[in-house]
Amino acid sequence: MPVSSDARSVFPERARATLPDRPLGIYVHVPFCATRCGYCDFNTYTAGELGTSASPGSWFAALARELELAVEACGAGAPAASTVFIGGGTPSLVGADMLGDVLGVIRRTVGLAEGAEVTTESNPESTSPEFFGALREAGFTRVSLGMQSVAPHVLAVLDRTHTPGRAVAAAGEARAAGFEHINLDMIYGTPGETDADLAATLDAVLDAGVDHVSAYALIVEEGTALARRVRKGVVPAPDDDVLAARYEMIDERLSAAGLEWYEVSNWASGPAAQCRHNLGYWNGDNWWGAGPGAHGHLGGIRWWNAKHPARYAETLDGGELPIAGREELTADDQHLEQIMLQVRMRSGLDLSLLGPRELAAARACIDEGLGAEDDDRLVLTGRGRLLADAVVRRIAAAS
Repeated sequence: MPVSSDARSVFPERARATLPDRPLGIYVHVPFCATRCGYCDFNTYTAGELGTSASPGSWFAALARELELAVEACGAGAPAASTVFIGGGTPSLVGADMLGDVLGVIRRTVGLAEGAEVTTESNPESTSPEFFGALREAGFTRVSLGMQSVAPHVLAVLDRTHTPGRAVAAAGEARAAGFEHINLDMIYGTPGETDADLAATLDAVLDAGVDHVSAYALIVEEGTALARRVRKGVVPAPDDDVLAARYEMIDERLSAAGLEWYEVSNWASGPAAQCRHNLGYWNGDNWWGAGPGAHGHLGGIRWWNAKHPARYAETLDGGELPIAGREELTADDQHLEQIMLQVRMRSGLDLSLLGPRELAAARACIDEGLGAEDDDRLVLTGRGRLLADAVVRRIAAAS
């Protein structure tokens, strides 16, 4: 199946030339959810919203075609994938067999590098010991479970459907199936959440014995059901001071348990437990985003796919990549992104990358206690992590 001329123009030779020298990740977007969570603005669809226009079967067939075209678009210099991350949506809804088939298609088309990290997100309610066993047999090495909270009233505000203890049980089932690397996702600062609620959630996280935790402050995204409730005064907006205090509580508890931050919102038990796929994003590596609405990056070219599963499949049925838009990052764009991403990481911002005015702004942040200089790098302090976005803005404004 030929790649369309338009698709080839999206990936000029100068972009493809970066492939042999950088790791390649594959992100696969599964757009299906059983219900829509009130805070979520991701590209997801329930069965009722899709009707007969799309199904897991039609999505999988289209995904396989996209990966075949991806190989042609990248050309002969593309390396095998060093990481795979299947996200959504709710990947576990399509079942372990189909997730294994997705990994099989990636092996057949792009290829998997030796020792590749292979992750799937899962909703604890749609998993089981058999599910995790089948994933391990298929070659998955890591699972990420959506926990959010153990407080029933907090889960209710978020419109999460899983029972409070299910995520911990699922983590145990994954470990019993042979998974060494398991992540739990938390959300903090939900309206109605108390310090005691967060403490109980952290107790459960630590009892689960996982080697990775992601903790995100609740953001009220425009267009979501939660945003409408906040606007009507049904629930209050998250409070910045409360969010800061909750972050400090999370960091203190996780650090004391041996889980150290390596990115502002992520903690791991050591380098082997860090999410290599996400590190690829933060390091500016190449990745192919496959699936409806997925975003990809190749050699300074960023693109995104058609969002609706039916339109996505229809375009691929016509033999073309389902690219809905693209942008070519300038050198200045890439420089600013490098600042934004490096600041958020424990490895820190390489000060040698900065111009004189940027360097002066970075040193001012250090003088104010927002960062410390370590081996010619700016590394955020605890207070600096609370103000990471402000640090980025100050340095970027000096560009």
